[in-house]
Amino acid sequence: MADSYAVCFFCVVRKFLIRVWREEAISELFINEQIRDKEVRVIGQDGEQLGIMSSREALRLAEEAGVDLVKIAPTAKPPVCKIVDYGKFKYEQTRKEKEARKKQRTVEIKEIRLSPNIDTNDLNTKINAARKFIGKGDRVKITLRFRGREMAHMNNSKHILDDFAQALSDIAVVDKAPKVEGRSMTMFLAEKR
Repeated sequence: MADSYAVCFFCVVRKFLIRVWREEAISELFINEQIRDKEVRVIGQDGEQLGIMSSREALRLAEEAGVDLVKIAPTAKPPVCKIVDYGKFKYEQTRKEKEARKKQRTVEIKEIRLSPNIDTNDLNTKINAARKFIGKGDRVKITLRFRGREMAHMNNSKHILDDFAQALSDIAVVDKAPKVEGRSMTMFLAEKR
């Protein structure tokens, strides 16, 4: 009975150590004693290159400065390590990532559907909606859908898409020209740069 508890305890400890090792290896940078390379290129606290040296010597320099040795480029030959306060380095790195995420914008594609026998007032309403979307920076997909007998007059209805693009020519350009896809004709508009 005691043997089964010992085996179970060792299994739990082993799983925990494997999980911790994977988390450190994947998500975290290697610091101090975790760096096992023979030679590393070392960068000082104020950004100057200290040259290529053994990892022990680099660790000694970091300990003398009272900070950590952090491997910042593990794939380089030799790996690049920096003498820096790890907590401060990690904080600045997450702040930079957050700032980069804040500045990036995903462009959405908004769709506007039309029919070949649309009235001018309805068309103007759709044009105003497209103007709002383009003003926000989104791309607009205009779909002209054909039903039943309307399929026979597809070529005659292309002028609706041309008029739509012409009405928005002051703020938008045709990103993809009108193209027939099955029972519909599509065109993409994007904001003028």
